[in-house]
Amino acid sequence: MAGIKYEIIESIGVISEGAKGWKKEVNLISWNERAPKYDIRDWDESHEKMGKGITLSKEEMRELKDLLNGMSL
Repeated sequence: MAGIKYEIIESIGVISEGAKGWKKEVNLISWNERAPKYDIRDWDESHEKMGKGITLSKEEMRELKDLLNGMSL
């Protein structure tokens, strides 16, 4: 994406992989040289192209974790 700088600080894991090799990943990313945030989005194999995603603060990630832990699947 033009004009947006990012650095993957920590790769946490892959949620799924699509037929074309793109992976839905959870990462800790610094966007535009700011403090890192948790990020969930699709990435191509080289991490040069990305899909739309969601970025969460540490507090938001904790809340999401609590919500998911409370679900009965």
